[in-house]
Amino acid sequence: MGRGRGPAEKPKNFKNAIKRLFKELSHFKVLIIISLILAIAGSVLSIMAPDKLKDMADEIQKGLFGTIDMNRIKAIALTLVGMYVASAIFNFIQSISMTDVSNNFARKLRSSISIKINKLPLRYFDKNQTGDVLSRVTNDVDTIAQSTNQALATLVSSVTLFLGTLFMMFKTNWILALTAISASIIGFVFMFLILGKAQKYFSARQKELGNLNAHIEEIYSSLNVVKVYNGKKEADEKFDKYNKLVYDANRKSQFLGGLMQPMMNFIGNFGYVAVCIVGAILTMKNIISFGVIVAFITYVRLFTSPLSQIAQAMNMLQSSAAASERVFEFLDEKEMSDESSLTGKLDKDNVKGKIEFENVVFKYDGNDKPTINGFTATAEPGQKIAIVGPTGAGKTTMVNLLMKFYEIDSGDIKIDGVSTKDLTRENIHSLFTMVLQDTWLFDGTVKENIVYNREDVSDEQIEEVCKTVGINHFIKTLPKGYNSKLSDNDSVSSGQRQLLTIARGMIENSPFLILDEATSNVDTRTEELVQKAMDKLMVGKTSFIIAHRLSTIKNADLILVMNHGNIIEQGNHEQLMEKNGFYADLYNSQFQM
Repeated sequence: MGRGRGPAEKPKNFKNAIKRLFKELSHFKVLIIISLILAIAGSVLSIMAPDKLKDMADEIQKGLFGTIDMNRIKAIALTLVGMYVASAIFNFIQSISMTDVSNNFARKLRSSISIKINKLPLRYFDKNQTGDVLSRVTNDVDTIAQSTNQALATLVSSVTLFLGTLFMMFKTNWILALTAISASIIGFVFMFLILGKAQKYFSARQKELGNLNAHIEEIYSSLNVVKVYNGKKEADEKFDKYNKLVYDANRKSQFLGGLMQPMMNFIGNFGYVAVCIVGAILTMKNIISFGVIVAFITYVRLFTSPLSQIAQAMNMLQSSAAASERVFEFLDEKEMSDESSLTGKLDKDNVKGKIEFENVVFKYDGNDKPTINGFTATAEPGQKIAIVGPTGAGKTTMVNLLMKFYEIDSGDIKIDGVSTKDLTRENIHSLFTMVLQDTWLFDGTVKENIVYNREDVSDEQIEEVCKTVGINHFIKTLPKGYNSKLSDNDSVSSGQRQLLTIARGMIENSPFLILDEATSNVDTRTEELVQKAMDKLMVGKTSFIIAHRLSTIKNADLILVMNHGNIIEQGNHEQLMEKNGFYADLYNSQFQM
């Protein structure tokens, strides 16, 4: 289930997000420059076309009072066809180029996110919901890719078309140019007013979509619990709440964005009327020719069309900015400490197996008091160490600190006398085999799941391990045995999943073993078989066992009894029972009816 609504929202900044987006796009500057040059070339050809239309109209007007020069008309028509074909080709190539840029940019962002996830500390995932992180990887990246593909070239070509058309209008006739501009200036004012109001809704849409996805992921992953506790009504109410927030933000952003097109169409039509009226007056006074009016009607379309396209491009850039801010916010999160300067290294084939905890103190972010406070203990080579205590005592936290998933606040943890502060996480992880309460099977064959990330493991070794664990019979009943594919939808029980993960752990030959409630999902008979297999697995290895069922750790060499982050008792089972203290009460309570 989720762990909270996440950190406080940072103030949104459209300009900074766009700057960062363009900075990241600079990696594809060659293709982008080519694409923009083609977009500009296509726009220039479109700008030149009305001048040819003017010449054609003038030739036709002359023909009304004399003879039409058909050769001249034909030459102009062929020139226009060539210009329009060339413009279409340029736009086609530009579209392909920008599609390539946007897809590669999206791939780069996803790769960066994938790398970033592996560098983030567990503290980040304690504060952020999984669904929101997934939304950044999927929805936000897709929004950036689509918006970038459509907006960038459109914006450049539209600006080129707008400025070029403006120049040609003044070159052709300044009176009609001012008429067209005056009719269109209203569009500018409204466009910027709407853009200013729309940005907050685009940002809200991406944020609320992340919250909705987080809720869906949370409920879907715990659907059985929701059904058992009749939590459907509450889950539906929360879904309706988040869905309505997404709907409201989306409706408002789309409404304001949708105003652009009809508004610019109105301005364009108003411009047509104004140019026709003023042009007719100027023609009657022989100030301009009929061809100038024809050219200006086209110029008005070319002048107002870029405004509409610019408005649409700005809408897309706002969506892209809102999405990119969330993605870049994730990529800018503080990473785990850099370990490139660490020189310590332990070879797992030569490790003796001694671990020392020296006055370890650790506090989770947001907690008032430390979870682990002054923890001191020593595990001798080959010992079987059990860590027991009530829920929240700090048992799993100690294992996470040992594996360097979290950085300790003070104190030290040493492996064979070498501080974990001097060892890289990768080196530490190679020394340990972990079998957790939470099972994890990926979409692959049984064999691939067991051998996971190991090489040179024979089929005989795999089968022997599975026989030891007691899962071999189940595997043999599958259609293709060890080559049968597994997925989350397969009807594999929790206990069978647990046995498969235990078999995976047994394949790994590491000097240290961590079992965190590894037998919690198996029945009593299977637990006895697994316990015997674990005893064989733990021979010659320093093992840490976290268990709530105290009957499973009676043969441990050392039992550490934890409460409130401290060791309150330690010794073997017989010694602790003789003390008749906290451990004895805990043990006896499990057999009381």
